[in-house]
Amino acid sequence: MYAEERQQIILERARGLGRVDVATLAEEFTVTTETVRRDLTVLERHGVLRRVHGGAIPVERLGFEPAVATREIVMTGEKERIAKAALAELPEEGTILLDAGTTTARVAEQLPLDRELTVVTHSVNIALALATRPNLTVMLVGGRLRSRTLASVDAWALRALDETFVEVAFMATNGLSVERGLTTPDPAESMVKRAAVNCARRTVLLADHTKVGNDHFSRFAELSDIDTFITDDGIDSAVAEEIAATGPRVVRV
Repeated sequence: MYAEERQQIILERARGLGRVDVATLAEEFTVTTETVRRDLTVLERHGVLRRVHGGAIPVERLGFEPAVATREIVMTGEKERIAKAALAELPEEGTILLDAGTTTARVAEQLPLDRELTVVTHSVNIALALATRPNLTVMLVGGRLRSRTLASVDAWALRALDETFVEVAFMATNGLSVERGLTTPDPAESMVKRAAVNCARRTVLLADHTKVGNDHFSRFAELSDIDTFITDDGIDSAVAEEIAATGPRVVRV
């Protein structure tokens, strides 16, 4: 087995069980404990695991919020497929909102050149990526800038979104579950996300399967607030059915 394959299995095991143990993994894969520790170090550098004594824990379980640069290199193939599928939800014309997030940033990159749209965003990097597009009008929501997510938050952002109406909001989330809805670690960012959902005629959630089943500190929406949930085919079929039963149409790509 190649190291990359073993690391992928370790990551999936950690996300499924909440923790992995070095000695157990070494026995399972018939490798040395040092080999497993090197695997965990690689996964930690990718920002998906956090090393703890004797093993590792997925960052989602720690309530840890990786920076944008870290999240950009994780689940890249899945995010690309989700972003392409999201283009089917674009209106022919009008206004959309792009939430701060690495998957929504991929949607921004793929917005069609032949469609006149107004794009509202509180993400600085998304606004910069779209600034020179002649077919787009970019409305950057102001406020306090969070360096970890490059997103505007607090009162200025909330006031702007309270006076805004969009056809479709494309939302990101750190976690989602049937029990807790959509959650994120930071309360200030959660309030802006809630305002974004509230200002939209339709809401499309974009999240890869690793976000499913993870609950973070602050809830910003219920699953029933979502019209369409686009995820990758790594999501468990039974879980996808449970989510669909709460209201949103689930699209697996």
